[in-house]
Amino acid sequence: MTKTISFILNGDEISCDIQDHWTLLHLLREELGLIGTKEGCGNGECGACTVIVDQLAVNSCLYLAADVQGKQVQTIEGLAVHTGSLHPIQQSFVDNGGIQCGFCTPGMIMSAKALLDKDPKADQEAVKHALAGNICRCTGYVQILDSVAAAGRQMAKNQGEGAAAAKDPGTITQQSMNKKAGEVIT
Repeated sequence: MTKTISFILNGDEISCDIQDHWTLLHLLREELGLIGTKEGCGNGECGACTVIVDQLAVNSCLYLAADVQGKQVQTIEGLAVHTGSLHPIQQSFVDNGGIQCGFCTPGMIMSAKALLDKDPKADQEAVKHALAGNICRCTGYVQILDSVAAAGRQMAKNQGEGAAAAKDPGTITQQSMNKKAGEVIT
């Protein structure tokens, strides 16, 4: 059965027709062409399909597409800022060797982002816990953990700068950079 859903995808409001049985993974990859979200195992064990729904990391292979009605969904494609620069987590994975073959990387980054958005100063145990549902077959996870830690430090620094810049209305903050293109920033 077909139904129409509306939700926010990477900052843009969209509506689309879906089948009741579609997973969010199917909708993102096959229908919307967002191929950064990968199918590894298809049963929620590997984390390659991780996306963020309403600020929570979820396995999109287990999440019904119909359940995103009215929610906010963020994929790896939505992380780069509108200037084309990489998000600090993406840049950190590049800088610290957290990327090997790259298959698991989008899911790792999305799991890390869900954690670091809540706590950029998360300790190594919290990072390990957040990434526990993500499997990498190429590394011993050291570079991945180092990448997340470095990204957390950068995000915490950016938050501190953002708080200071908020006092100066002429300064562009991270919050204002995350607004949709064309939106008036007051």
